[in-house]
Amino acid sequence: MYASSGRTYTAIPGPSVIPDRVLNAMHRASPDIYSTELRDLTSGLIDDLKGLVRTKGEAAIYIANGHGAWEASVSNLFSRGDTVLVLETGLFANGWGGFASALGVNVETIDFGMRSDVDCERLAETLKQDSDGRIKAVLTVHVDTASSVRNDITAISKAIQAAGHPALLLVDCIASLACDDFQMDEWGADVVLAASQKGLMLAPGLAFVFFNQRALQAGRSADLRTPYWDWQRRVDPDEFYQRFCGTAPTSLLFGLHESLQMLIHEEGLASVFERHERLARAIWSAVGMWGQGGPLEFNIPDPSKRSHAVTAIRAGPPYGSKLRDWVSRNAGLNLGIGLGMSTPEDSEATGSFRIGHMGHINPHMILGALASIEAGFEAIGYRRGRGALEAAAAECGLKDSGQPLA
Repeated sequence: MYASSGRTYTAIPGPSVIPDRVLNAMHRASPDIYSTELRDLTSGLIDDLKGLVRTKGEAAIYIANGHGAWEASVSNLFSRGDTVLVLETGLFANGWGGFASALGVNVETIDFGMRSDVDCERLAETLKQDSDGRIKAVLTVHVDTASSVRNDITAISKAIQAAGHPALLLVDCIASLACDDFQMDEWGADVVLAASQKGLMLAPGLAFVFFNQRALQAGRSADLRTPYWDWQRRVDPDEFYQRFCGTAPTSLLFGLHESLQMLIHEEGLASVFERHERLARAIWSAVGMWGQGGPLEFNIPDPSKRSHAVTAIRAGPPYGSKLRDWVSRNAGLNLGIGLGMSTPEDSEATGSFRIGHMGHINPHMILGALASIEAGFEAIGYRRGRGALEAAAAECGLKDSGQPLA
């Protein structure tokens, strides 16, 4: 089989491709955890992370995955019996709400389905009806990894303000950080969550929680806080070890330093976001052409509401699974499953697949993935339109200035 040689390309929405530079940075002996080297490194990382989300607030680093970030936010903000409002636009906001519910928080949900973003008018109306302020916070995602929708966080913040409601705004940026622009302070978010294994181009294992003074004050009386999740000890430690509630994740910190160096200090965030948008549009151009001659369609029809990090696609059962199996066996390409896409007619979500296009990616990787998908469609006999690769190649072309894509 062809896939038995050469590197595979895991084009799932995380863990994403890890640059060799990041792998090499992690491949070193353990440092002296009591030295100033590690303290200085961590301080610089926190400054860069805060710059990445555009906040003057605080940043806590946890040895955890994204689910750990969920629990950290709930533990620091709420008490048993508090009420939160979850805005569900796919799968992951509901998962966050499930963590809150398991910890004793009352969870109310507005479900916008798997193919829509948040309806801000509906949100505002719901909050206006909460005249006694039972709802302590609104929980949503910037990008849902399953549906690939991208929510307008500014509009959600304005809807909360328009309702005259004091609820905090909590945003999960796990799938979008360093792929789609995010401006925490400017957009009115009080708490933001992220993790290391997607746009930050690192292995799983680090979770980040950013919070402002409003969130800090709101959570001072929280009775769910535990020593491990306590964010106050992490951002204002008496001793360095308290930043991580124990031994620092040394290898991951070295890798994070290298990834932030690449993203912020070398490529630059404006170029990072432009690259992700350009490559996302290349994928969208191909999918659009394929869909003109067959049943293939975007899960999120409106391109202005799609993530620049992941694209969910509906091929119809059983072709999503057939395609994934073929490209994995024959092309060394791994595509994302149709997560959360099960229906009564397609209980195993065999009709959907996802392309992850986040982090350490460039045109030849995306065009190679699309060519492999084209070959897979041909092999499984899938009806589709032509010209997909040409359309994608045109999107990956030169900028108007004549300079190569950064």
